[in-house]
Order: sequence, then structure tokens, then C-alpha cells
Amino acid sequence: AEYMGLYFPHSALYTLLFCHLLVFDILFYLISHFAGSICKAMSGGIYGGDEVGAVVFDFGSHTVRVGHAGQDAPSADFPTAAGSFIDASDVDQPMDGGGSSPQTEQKKRYVFGLNQLNYPRDGMDIEYCIKDCMINNWDIFDNILEYIYSYQLRSKSQLHPVLMTEPPWTNKQQREKLIELFFESYDVPAFFLCKNAVLSAFANGRTTGIVVDSGASHTSAVPIHDGYVLTNSVMKSPLGGDFITDQCQRLLDSKKIDIVPPYMVADKDVVNVDQPPIWTPKKNLPNLSDTWKQYMIKHTLQDFQMSVLQVNEDTTFDDETAISIPSVPYEFSNGFNCDFADERLRVCEALFNPSFIQGISESTRDSSHVFGVPQIVTTSVNMCDPDLRAGLYNSVIITGGNSLLMGFNDRLNRELIQRTPGNVRMKLVNSGGSTERRFSSWIGGSILASLGTFQQMWISKVEYEEQGKNCVAKKCP
Repeated sequence: AEYMGLYFPHSALYTLLFCHLLVFDILFYLISHFAGSICKAMSGGIYGGDEVGAVVFDFGSHTVRVGHAGQDAPSADFPTAAGSFIDASDVDQPMDGGGSSPQTEQKKRYVFGLNQLNYPRDGMDIEYCIKDCMINNWDIFDNILEYIYSYQLRSKSQLHPVLMTEPPWTNKQQREKLIELFFESYDVPAFFLCKNAVLSAFANGRTTGIVVDSGASHTSAVPIHDGYVLTNSVMKSPLGGDFITDQCQRLLDSKKIDIVPPYMVADKDVVNVDQPPIWTPKKNLPNLSDTWKQYMIKHTLQDFQMSVLQVNEDTTFDDETAISIPSVPYEFSNGFNCDFADERLRVCEALFNPSFIQGISESTRDSSHVFGVPQIVTTSVNMCDPDLRAGLYNSVIITGGNSLLMGFNDRLNRELIQRTPGNVRMKLVNSGGSTERRFSSWIGGSILASLGTFQQMWISKVEYEEQGKNCVAKKCP
């Protein structure tokens, strides 16, 4: 056969072609492998790699949202709670120095995700790594990151830059520990921290406004001007979703209604309204911890509050008007049926009028200085420069899972109209869908990390190695 003007036997020709293809494959691998490093070195350590999508992390007090930048919604949304237990099958058996029999050392194991947490396990405790949107248990936080990369993203951390949200009241130690963890333990190529309120504003097409975030642990009002948080004017109130859950439990206790989680019910019969339930408890349940039982009771109460509760649209609570509203039926896990009328308005009224808080004395309630949602908004705006207040009132951005309560937006709109000066135009900005309101900070991070103009703002691995963890204060305002 002829090849390049020469004649070869067929077997020799095949060998020559194979060698040429092998050389081309090796050259292609070397070029592709070292191209990224060469470009990064030539750019002075500035990360500009938009060839692989960034990963956006949004840790909240109730759930964590994670997914790739450019997507409309996070690919994973699961509780920040962790189930911890001693797994007898997962043990280390090191040999001692004398060569005697192995010594068994039990290890604590963590499980994550709604299905794993709701499954009754022998001796499993429920622990939390986030409190007030701040990390308070770094061991659990590290295990959550491993779970996300291994089972949710199913990708290596070295392939994706990370954009992570943070609350406006975060501290220097937490920020430095975060960047150190991601670069040292997970070897990410680039990292960036951004305030969750700023990202919520971006998701709603605003760079100036006041973000009202009513989440699980608190309700906050964060003023933003030209994409920067006015930190000295941030207001917080402990009246959030967990507070409403506690008020629901007090309501049911006052009505002598037993809260029976679904895991306890083996069978139940249909009964009439307000009749005693007829149900059969499950047998042979494992030895359940008190923290897990409380977690399941809280899970049951959260379903009740999202199904029954409603915010009164009027700015003043009238008992006669509340009694006249239609009642809402609700069936509990054990089959008990009950209709709820004015109670479902009275529970939510505490969000806007703290005098309705149940479970504390009147003197304690008056001296606690707990602000309702409208009060923290107006107080936060009034703490800002007078020239900025009109722009803030013109973009009041509503976000957070607790804001999904029926009638929340209408009530807040009426309250703020009454409190706003007459010469100022007040506009409430809220997304119609529940997904956009629950995930607004994550969606804002997804938009920001996918912009071409943002790619030069990353903290690269080279910058971190040269400047250390202090670089987060310079590049992440």
C-alpha cells in the first residue's frame, strides 16, 4: 500500500498510522491539560474561567439551597438539620502496640435530606449547624458540603468556582474560616461571598431598595443602595417562621389537641368533626431520641401553619370581624378533624402586633421591645440618610418562606402606606410565585455568577495563596 509517496506492507502501514494517532492524542492531552494553568499564570492570578458553571450555595436557618449558576431554581433544597447517630457497622479497629486483639472505636455518622431525617432510627439525634443564618457547628457544615458534592451535585469540587451567600451581620472570623475551608479542604478554583439581601434585590431587578426577609429564625429589614448594604441601618426581629410554629403549638395545647406525628400512626378511622380520634399506634418502634421527636412534631406543626393560618388584611384586629370569616377544616395525622376560624388570624397577628404574642406576661411583652414587621421596615428606613429614604420606600422587596402566609403581602402593604410620609411613593416588590420568593437570594446568586462581567471578581486560588484569607475582606464587600 502507498503512504506519503512510499510503499509499505499492509501490517507496517497500520503500525505507522497507529503511532501517528498516538502522538496526536498525547499532544492534544498536554495542550488541554496545561492551557488553563498557562492562561491563569499569564492573567496574574485573576480567575476568568467561565467554561465551567459556578456552584451557588445559599444556607438558611431552615433549608440549604444549592445548584449551578444559570439555572432558574436550585437543584437541591433540603433541611440544614443533620441526623447524628452511632453506626455500629461503621467502626475502626486499630491494633494496639502490643499486638493484642483489635479495639473497637465507634464513630458518629451524619445523615441529611428529608427522607433520611424523617426515618425513625435507633438513638438518632437532630443537630443544627446554622443559627441566625450563621454557622455554629463547623463539623456538621463540613459534612453537609461533602454530602452535597457527593450525592446532590455528583461532581468534584475542584471543577467549579463557588459563590456563597452570607447574612449582613456576619463577622470577620466566619468569612475567613469559610474561604479557608473551601480553598484548603475542597480545593475550589475560585470563591466569592455576597450578601443574601443584595442577591434578593438582584433577583427582583433592583440595586436599591429595602429587602424584607421573613424566614425561619427571624424577620429582617436590610436597606441597599447601589448594590451595597447599609449595615448600620439593618433591623432584625425574632418574629419569624419558628415563632409562628411555637404559637401554633400553644394554640393547639390550649384547645387540648394532641399533636401526633405521622410516624406514630399505623391505622386510623374516619370520624366526625371534633369527635375523639380512633387510631392505632405503630408497634416495635426503635428507641427514639427526644430531639428527633421534637423535630417530627415541628414538622407536623409547619404543615398545619401553612395549611390553616391567614394574616388579617385590616391593620387593626377586630374580634367581631375575625369571627365572621369562614372556618378552615384541618385533619391531623391521627384522624382528628377540627375547624379553625378566628384562631388562624390571631396567631399571625403577632407578626404585625407583638401584643398578641401568647405565652409571656404582659409586662414582659411590653419590656421586650420586640418589633413587628412594619416597625422594623420603617425604623430601618428612618435610620438611613434622608436623601435615600424615598428610593428605599419605592422598592420594598419581600422575600423568605414565612412571607408565603396567606395575606402577608396585603397586610404589610396597608401598614406601610399608613406609615409612609405623604410625599413619598411606596411600592411593594414581590414575586408572584412561591419558588421565586423562597429562593430569591439563590436566584440572584445564579444570575450574578453567570454574568460575563462578574468573572473578573472571583477570588482565585492563586490570589488566596499569595494574600491569604484576608483577601476576602478586600474583594467581597
